[in-house]
Amino acid sequence: MFWPLTLLGALAGWSVASIPGALLGGLLGQAADRRLRLRGWAELRERLGGAPAPGDEMLLFILLGRLAKCDGRVLQVHIAQTRAEMQRLGLDADAQRRAIEAFARGKTGRDSLRAPLRRQQGHGEALLRACWRMAWVDGRVSQAERELLLLWGTWLGVSSATQEALSAACAPRAGPLPSTRGGSYQAALRLLGVTADSEPAQIKHAYRRLLSRHHPDKLAGSGASVEQLREATERTRELRQAYGLIRQRHGFR
Repeated sequence: MFWPLTLLGALAGWSVASIPGALLGGLLGQAADRRLRLRGWAELRERLGGAPAPGDEMLLFILLGRLAKCDGRVLQVHIAQTRAEMQRLGLDADAQRRAIEAFARGKTGRDSLRAPLRRQQGHGEALLRACWRMAWVDGRVSQAERELLLLWGTWLGVSSATQEALSAACAPRAGPLPSTRGGSYQAALRLLGVTADSEPAQIKHAYRRLLSRHHPDKLAGSGASVEQLREATERTRELRQAYGLIRQRHGFR
């Protein structure tokens, strides 16, 4: 464990009174480190109000990367869900590149997220809703994922009751999704309102338009019930699976 104020105190003391000053400054700095519970330069920077290591702009994708790696292995569904969030936000090519970098950074688990999350308390539910979607994307939420989300909720000022409601709204229903049951290519085309002869640009446009129209974030803050949010979540999940099936069949990114 590294004590930043201990080092600063020792250096300041040395500059004033050589070895005796360094000893006294180090002792005073160590007392301050323990009192403030500082364990490194990053925490000191956060306490002083400086910019923490993770940038707020791409904080969501750092969180998604941390969740995807939480149980040890990043699955293809995690990557697909991250792409869906980028499409939901309408990120341009440069922003998508930075989002991918933030996702990879989140997987390392090296960043302290307490300070940046506390700065986002006014947007806590929106951030957590996206995180619960990621946690549920493989059909289950592990204990490690749940503990991480509850911790983030504490830093964001979101109650445990709200967390449970967000989790319930994002949880998949039992059984296969109707649009892709049996991997039906024709059902996927019907869901997106396109044909087998549609150009990739037309398919992408139809998908993004429907995703924007039915996304559960559209209902956030409107007094929607958990069931309505669940319906919207299921609809967007169907759209993503249908689009993935069509994209695979047509061979475009």
